Amino acid sequence: MATPNKVSAVAEITNDFKESNAAVLTEYRGLSVAQLKELRVSLGQDTKYSVVKNTLSAIAAKEAGVDAFDGQLSGPTAIAFIKGDAVAAAKSLTDFAKAHKQLVIKTGYFEGKALNAEEVAALAALESRELQLAKVAGVLKAPAAAAARIIDALRLKLEEEGGAPAAAEAPAAEEAPAADEAPAAAEAPAAEAAADAATEEN
Repeated sequence: MATPNKVSAVAEITNDFKESNAAVLTEYRGLSVAQLKELRVSLGQDTKYSVVKNTLSAIAAKEAGVDAFDGQLSGPTAIAFIKGDAVAAAKSLTDFAKAHKQLVIKTGYFEGKALNAEEVAALAALESRELQLAKVAGVLKAPAAAAARIIDALRLKLEEEGGAPAAAEAPAAEEAPAADEAPAAAEAPAAEAAADAATEEN
């Protein structure tokens, strides 16, 4: 019969699975308490690194609908429940594993897809969301800076050439059609006089 403590532990792990967009199963045999603390700090606040019991984790994973850890829960087990940037967390885990051979990355899952150890490493090799956002921000800033430089250059050019004369030329251009219309208006009475003369002769 399950004890209240075990029921509570299963419920907590189940909730961790459900709230995470990714999780990585590790074996930490040989790591000291200080090293585990160092790892937790490197993972940041959005990742919960929990030492768990295998039997309880198996039950919790089943209740949460996670099958990526089937047959993998053995030995001293700790799970990284990732609620933030999965790439950054995977990189922290793989970097720590390279520096501390006692940490073994066994398997994981990301957005419902099971990952083996090699795929976790591949995930870690991708660019983090923060780096992607930084690059996007850089791209967005570049055109604005370029536009500002172009506007400044045009303003300087206009100042050097003198903007006022160009504006003064505009009325002259507008008056040109009026000058053309004057002869046409003058020709109208002459045409009428010729027609009257022709009528009198008849």
